[in-house]
Amino acid sequence: MIGRVFNNRYQITERIGIGGMAEVYRAQDNVLGRMVAVKVMLPQYAADQSFTQRFKQEAASAANLQSPYIVNVYDWGQDEGTYYIVMEYVRGSDLKTAINQRGAINQRKVAEIGSQVCQALSVAHGLDIIHRDIKPQNIMVQPDGNVKVMDFGIARAKNSTKEQTSSVLGTAHYISPEQAQGKELTATSDIYSLGIVLYESATGKLPFDGPDAVSVAMKQVQDEPVPPRELNPEIDPSLEAIIMKAMAKNPMERFATAKEMRSALNDYLAGRPVMLGGGFTSAQTQVMSNVPPISPMGDGTAVMPAVGGNQHGTSKSGQSHSYMSDNTAPKNNKKKIAAIVAAVVAVVALIAICAFALGGNGDSKEQIEVPDVTGQTLDEAKSAIQSAGFTVGTVQQQYSDKVESGKVISQDPMGKSKKAKGSSINLTVSQGTQEIEVPDLTGKTADEAKKLLQANGLKFKAGAAEYSDTVDKDLVVRQNVEAGSKVAKDTVVTYYLSLGSEGSSVPNVVGQTRSAATTTLNNAGFYVTYDEQYSDSVAEGVVISQTPESGSKLKADGTVNIVVSKGKESKAVSVPNVVGQSEGAATTTLSNSGFQVTTEYQASTSVSAGNVISQTPSSGSELDPGKTVHLVISTGSGSTGGGSDNSGSGGSSTSGGSGANSTGGGSGTGSNSTN
Repeated sequence: MIGRVFNNRYQITERIGIGGMAEVYRAQDNVLGRMVAVKVMLPQYAADQSFTQRFKQEAASAANLQSPYIVNVYDWGQDEGTYYIVMEYVRGSDLKTAINQRGAINQRKVAEIGSQVCQALSVAHGLDIIHRDIKPQNIMVQPDGNVKVMDFGIARAKNSTKEQTSSVLGTAHYISPEQAQGKELTATSDIYSLGIVLYESATGKLPFDGPDAVSVAMKQVQDEPVPPRELNPEIDPSLEAIIMKAMAKNPMERFATAKEMRSALNDYLAGRPVMLGGGFTSAQTQVMSNVPPISPMGDGTAVMPAVGGNQHGTSKSGQSHSYMSDNTAPKNNKKKIAAIVAAVVAVVALIAICAFALGGNGDSKEQIEVPDVTGQTLDEAKSAIQSAGFTVGTVQQQYSDKVESGKVISQDPMGKSKKAKGSSINLTVSQGTQEIEVPDLTGKTADEAKKLLQANGLKFKAGAAEYSDTVDKDLVVRQNVEAGSKVAKDTVVTYYLSLGSEGSSVPNVVGQTRSAATTTLNNAGFYVTYDEQYSDSVAEGVVISQTPESGSKLKADGTVNIVVSKGKESKAVSVPNVVGQSEGAATTTLSNSGFQVTTEYQASTSVSAGNVISQTPSSGSELDPGKTVHLVISTGSGSTGGGSDNSGSGGSSTSGGSGANSTGGGSGTGSNSTN
């Protein structure tokens, strides 16, 4: 594979990874001069339609997802039977490798990773796309510390129809309980998987493990995880609470959206109370769980529990212990006083927490107005934020058709709101109008072309269909915007479908014999039919004309009709009977019928001299006008005349006789002589 060039553009340079159904290579984009990653389907799956469909689906799903925390998909296609996807080349390593090398990761870094993955999932979920395979192997950590989510290989729209078995795809260590059971998935399934990723990142260990995928999947459904702080006591209770909420067995008990989970993580990173629902913060939940119940008096005044009462609680290990007991209470006054002081401190702490919750963030810092920096350049915004007494938090980039590149689209918190001095202001900065690489539509059906264009943020239009000798009927033969060119989002791309081949040129067979013409047309791939007609100019058996004419386009197995000459048309008439007529009468009859006449003379004892003895051809024969009828004229019984002309005069005589009917008498033996 090394050195191979896909689509005359992507030159493979190095293999950088391999998965269950594909290999990933680093490659050089020879058109744009940049490094890319090319994901190539393994050859054993290329012939399997279900795998190729899933491979195409990965490209179509990921290509429409635009986020700084999602690996961009640039292109995809097929080259000599090999399916490939061209993606953004991300420098760094995957999160799984980092965990394997370092063990537990700094908890603030874990929260930052979780926040960025939540932002990526928010984009996907906003398009009704569920990732289905969130795991640390699919989260790339870049040198700058930011992450990118990749491999939407089994992602699909939640309302698409597909076999039920597809819902259990994924890695067993990270799948949700409903995914392990083959149930319908929602966005909260990705949230569960992300919870496991954060659990593993913060503790260095998986919450559920086993000898095989089935046993791990069963634990996902049935077992509760060990709280992260039991594995790593340094984990902040707020972060632990976020992770455990994300990993709730019941999807309804998890964060409702990735955006909600991201807000909780950002609150933790900013030092704000983390709201987990039910009106309590994670800090309140943590403290209140270790404080004895407070009984109100009739007037509503809170009363401390009796020091001598038998109040029970539960230790971290799950064993019951007493806060204070008559049987075990020390009789030492100093210890009683210490217990009372501890109880009072607990109540004061509780009151302080309640005041914190009711009073907002409890920050004693001055509350000042946040400057509105939307529409400003990043440098201007930073300057304004710092001048107002705030700090610049995260800066994200996002495409925008309305805000000029380099200027602030939005901010969090919003301008004009009141925040503590020194708080962080997060910014989203415009990358300008998104430039989209136009996909190659050649050879695709109309539906495939439409979906591909829409997946890339482009619009479509169908042009007039046209003939093509190279592209099959009903497939795209060309497009008006060249594939690979960069255009703005929502650009209209016109595609043209093929009508199939217009056909081959019909050879010229006019002037050939019928046999030769048939052979020529058959060799060109056509059938032949023929008609016949008379022709005064074309010899019999020769082609007079053809339909279609030579040079016309005709599809293979089409039919060509040829017209073959029958020669000149016959106008023959019946020869009249002139036997027994006088020579003059016979000549007149035949001349009137259009025939020429020749004569000869001979003696006859049965036919009177001067009358016709016989004719050739005989009467009733069919003869063309202008042809000759030959007559034999009787000279009587005494002499034989010979020779003739069309005048019917002259005669011949035998030796010693006289030539009756002759003109100018002759003597001797001059038979067949004409006078």
